[in-house]
Amino acid sequence: MVIIFLGSKSDLDWAKQIVDHLKDFSVDYKIHIASAHKTPEYLLKLIKKYEQGKTPLVYICIAGRSNALGGFVDAQVLHPVINCPPTSDRYGGMDLLSSMRMPTGVSCMTVLEPDQAALAAVKMLGLKEEVSRYQKKLKEKLVTDDQELNK
Repeated sequence: MVIIFLGSKSDLDWAKQIVDHLKDFSVDYKIHIASAHKTPEYLLKLIKKYEQGKTPLVYICIAGRSNALGGFVDAQVLHPVINCPPTSDRYGGMDLLSSMRMPTGVSCMTVLEPDQAALAAVKMLGLKEEVSRYQKKLKEKLVTDDQELNK
């Protein structure tokens, strides 16, 4: 299962792009809005609920600007965490730096594209057959595109 945390409702469109790809892999997901800055107690409560379960999890954290969400979550959990910050032209890409540098003991990865965040989560969950089907489909499309181009 993939748990998607949004820093605010404004991140929902980015999350929907990830969800579309998770659906292609038939992966269950749940979305929550919980800010590391504004609602840390609520976020901790949600994390505790998921961490007590037995289901394999991957967390995907979506927050722009000063993205403390992924690092905050990663420091609390035993499961993998992926940062997937929404793109923004407002800060010339510099807002991504808050997703990249983490303190010692915090190891969330950052993936910039929604489709790649979903694929990384699927790989982390060990869904090899789904990944294999996806890769085969991509390869077949490339070969077909080349053959059509060179007719």
